[in-house]
Amino acid sequence: MNVFESGLYIVSTPIGNLDDITLRSLEVLKKSDIILCEDTRRSLKLLNHYKIKKKLISYHKFNEKKALQKVIEYLNEGKILSLISDAGTPTLSDPGQLLVKTCVEKGIKIFPIPGPSSILAATSISGFDDKFLFYGFLPKTENKLIKVLSSLKHLDFSLVFFVPGIKINFYLSFFKKYLAGRDILIAREITKIHETFYRDKIITTKPFKILPKGELTVVISKIYHNNVLESDENIEDQAKMYLKKYSLKDVVELISKKEKISKKKIYEICLKIKNNEKN
Repeated sequence: MNVFESGLYIVSTPIGNLDDITLRSLEVLKKSDIILCEDTRRSLKLLNHYKIKKKLISYHKFNEKKALQKVIEYLNEGKILSLISDAGTPTLSDPGQLLVKTCVEKGIKIFPIPGPSSILAATSISGFDDKFLFYGFLPKTENKLIKVLSSLKHLDFSLVFFVPGIKINFYLSFFKKYLAGRDILIAREITKIHETFYRDKIITTKPFKILPKGELTVVISKIYHNNVLESDENIEDQAKMYLKKYSLKDVVELISKKEKISKKKIYEICLKIKNNEKN
């Protein structure tokens, strides 16, 4: 492939350290007629650092539908356009999906220019299984979050999320409820001066006393079947089902052996269920 062929280039940019950009990414940006930027002010820091002066067009989630037609016109004219996000690989929880889909539909060539990704950076040092599911940003509302985590909790893969630092304690409380039995890695400021990685078991992770700034990449391990600490809700669901058929004693024995959880804990949950049924 001729690197300077006309079309849309999806160019990965540094997630922190400006030295992480690839030589090929720099060449493509230098030869681009137009660079589509999520935030032109942030992109200028990178472009000025490498003395790249090109026409910039703001292209973000709030204007991508409005700007789409003009961008397609530029591409149909045979121009070279690069799409970059504020950091990392575009279209992954960043603007660009609509543009890429439209280019596919119209037969416009699209070229990936791989490079930095917080998803892969965090996963690569997690120590967790390399079979993972990238979800991106979780829902902000409690009801939607419960629905999503309920659908993910039985998947035996590592899970990767983006979480605003200011909301980390909110999400941790739900991880403990729905993803118990897994380990967690919280990565912040990846490749930057204050790069930090927090590692713990989800069940013992404590809330942050000082909320971290910026966006966090959270990697959660697969389920550890030999030491699964199911949430009270999961145990309660099982107990409700078994109590319809078996005695309290048998239910406690059955779940305890199956989940390797103390009989006392299961007994308390069963009593709670029975008391609720009486009320």
